[in-house]
Amino acid sequence: MSQHTPNELTAIFKRDRDLLTRLKAKDAHYARLADQYHEVNREVHRIEAETEAASDERTETLKKQRLALLDEITGIVTKARGVTA
Repeated sequence: MSQHTPNELTAIFKRDRDLLTRLKAKDAHYARLADQYHEVNREVHRIEAETEAASDERTETLKKQRLALLDEITGIVTKARGVTA
């Protein structure tokens, strides 16, 4: 997909791009969460851009899943900031 996808982790955590890269390389749990977030976020974007059809229920389920993943990722990034600060 060549167009910009909103809600990418690098856009959400602009000041932490280097930290995200380090976490992805060194923390398997974070890497798995980031990959899951990326997949769910892209699917939500495709639905919202109307390039993929989905029911309202499916869309809401995906958005809740994305939010739960983001909450967990935010916790990991926040904790890592304290360690590297």
